[in-house]
Amino acid sequence: MMAQLVKTKSFWLAILTTLICSLGGLFLSKLPYLSLIGALVISLLLGMFLQVSPKVVAETKGGIGFISNKFLRLGIILLGFKLNLMTLINAGVKTITLAIVIVTFTICLTYYLCHKFGAEKELALLTACGCGICGAAAVMGVSPQLEDSDLSAERKRENEVLAVAVVCVMGTFFTLVEIFLKPLLGLDATQFGTVAGGSLHEIAHAVATGGAGGSVSLQAALLMKLSRVLLLAPVALIVGIWYQKTSKVTNQSQAKKKLPIPWFMGGFILASVAGTFLPFNQAMLDFLVQAAYLFLGMAMAALGMSVNFRVIAQRGRSVFAAAFISSTALLVLVTIVSKLFF
Repeated sequence: MMAQLVKTKSFWLAILTTLICSLGGLFLSKLPYLSLIGALVISLLLGMFLQVSPKVVAETKGGIGFISNKFLRLGIILLGFKLNLMTLINAGVKTITLAIVIVTFTICLTYYLCHKFGAEKELALLTACGCGICGAAAVMGVSPQLEDSDLSAERKRENEVLAVAVVCVMGTFFTLVEIFLKPLLGLDATQFGTVAGGSLHEIAHAVATGGAGGSVSLQAALLMKLSRVLLLAPVALIVGIWYQKTSKVTNQSQAKKKLPIPWFMGGFILASVAGTFLPFNQAMLDFLVQAAYLFLGMAMAALGMSVNFRVIAQRGRSVFAAAFISSTALLVLVTIVSKLFF
């Protein structure tokens, strides 16, 4: 199957198209203001923009599914090199504990609100994990764990794009809110950085906000944010197991299906261990992390090329409302904890 796909024109055209979108996302994310959005979301938007040319989308259709699936997993594995486990350990028990509290609180509250406002289970989980952990990368990391025979591939892509859109918009909005509120919150540099890393969704959001408070604030924001990223693997596993146990079983084979073990999350952890303890120089680690964003950007572009805008517009209200409320509650919680303990 793979050998046949590689021989097709559609596959290589999809590779070229999504690569251009990903490189465009990496370049544009370094520009002022666009850095608030982040490379992954820009790549998604560029992929969506390509839908103005139905011919391009049609000719790349054969390779889009492969890229959005396999390149996504490869990108997440390589993203593990961004995590230095010793740095996180040295950050102390307080930071790790707060990360666990933040992720648990945000996922539970966002999922509850999404469900309360009428969003379907899969969309609610993706939105909750995106808000709770690390934005678009978390959405795409958790999505493969939500296997459901009742969901079409198109519906699954709609859920992924909508969840990514939510965390992007909410993260960007609250980035601006926190920078505006900085003089009013009465926080020192470490506390402000902790708030940025603890309350914002994308790494780009945390960096932009933490950087507004200086180098000390930026370092605190990165430590707090990466502590949340570290929880991506265990959360994906727990969510996958919980989802399968609480979903309706439609047939005998589904009942006997194995629990979803995210092998690529194992690769993510191994990459973190390797990047921490093996003698990689900084240039090599930077290259691997850039490669991670390149592959993830290609997966996001492939996703953008296959979205249904009309359906997303119809289904977006509930998750946007839920994410706004939970993001506000998260900001209040992290601000109070930072004042008391950091």
